[in-house]
Amino acid sequence: MSTPESAAPQGAAAAAVPGNLNFVLICVFIDMLGIGLIVPVLPALVGEFTGSRDNQAYWYGIMSAVFGLMQFLFMPMLGAISDRVGRRPVLLYSMAGMSINFLTTAWAPNLACLFIGRVIGGMSSASMSVASAYASDISTPDNRARSFGKVGAAFGLGFICGPMLGGLLGGVDLHLPFYVAGALSAANFVYGYFVVPESLPASRRAPFNYARINPLTALVRLAQRQDIRGLIVTFTLATLAQMMLQTTWVLYTTFRFNWTPGQNGAALFCVGVSAAVVQAGLLGLLIKRFGEVRLAQLGLVSGAATYLLYGLATQGWMMYALILCNVLSFTVNPALQGIISRQTPPEEQGELMGSLQSIGSIGVIVMPLLGSFILGKVSHLAAGDWRVGGTFFVSAAMEVLAIVVANRYFSRHAEARA
Repeated sequence: MSTPESAAPQGAAAAAVPGNLNFVLICVFIDMLGIGLIVPVLPALVGEFTGSRDNQAYWYGIMSAVFGLMQFLFMPMLGAISDRVGRRPVLLYSMAGMSINFLTTAWAPNLACLFIGRVIGGMSSASMSVASAYASDISTPDNRARSFGKVGAAFGLGFICGPMLGGLLGGVDLHLPFYVAGALSAANFVYGYFVVPESLPASRRAPFNYARINPLTALVRLAQRQDIRGLIVTFTLATLAQMMLQTTWVLYTTFRFNWTPGQNGAALFCVGVSAAVVQAGLLGLLIKRFGEVRLAQLGLVSGAATYLLYGLATQGWMMYALILCNVLSFTVNPALQGIISRQTPPEEQGELMGSLQSIGSIGVIVMPLLGSFILGKVSHLAAGDWRVGGTFFVSAAMEVLAIVVANRYFSRHAEARA
């Protein structure tokens, strides 16, 4: 098992690896732009094949869970493969697969074909984990959190343009955003093939081990890291809370405020702006001011309060105000990733990031099922009934538990504050 002491000198060596983070940031941006395009319209597309709100919530939840299941099964595999053959080939595979996913969804005449598209997408969506490993390859231990923040900012920038554009295109035709997303992913593949360099030298590649591609094995290995177990639990709870929001937002606002795809696109635009400003512009300053540990704690508190207020909101404009006030929550994941990554050697970064992304995939399996069940039960209630906000109350409770676990861990592990 790796220790912080053994990881440090190897991590320092990573600073000498040539590469340009801007290349992979552009890839992530284009990939997330394509994904962002479909977020405001996919629930409505599912609704075309269902006859009621509760059925729409049910099938959308099932479809999101299928996507998450494929991510869970394939993310550690692709992360481990990237440790063996390099980051670039896996990134290219992801880009090609996502293009096929979007086009399959655009052509789908029924729910079965929509499922096929989501399966292909889940098998291919490795860009974030491999991009994070790429960022780790070319960063020093001291600036990895800032690099992860830039990757997150590229993700956010994709959502600045994607949902807004998707909402506008969806107003013309619900299928149009999927065609545009497919074309963008294909362009992303071409860009990556000709421009993106490899970041992992042959001398630092790990031998391929079939045990590492088992998603449960990867999570078990992560759980066995006693030195960071509390951080993993904190990261998991925060991620699950976020997944609940992400996978139920559009249906929730449609049911409660009768929002259109355009209005949801505008709200997600605000989310993207906030994420980009914090993670690209303010994260370095905030880490310098508070440190990664304190910043993660503040972000968790901000998230818990905001989830509660989301659930209590009775007017649509309140959601916009809460998004803009919840800026610190965007620092939680990069701060926790930075703390965890410092205690892991460079040749295991791909597996580590793949395993962390698999936690998110579990959330995309479980949270849509739980969220759609809750939304289905409250879909008949009046918009002002406080119970309609049940999904966000669950997220708030998980965030509060994450605060308790994090505080307990940091009080017992002073070295994590270094």
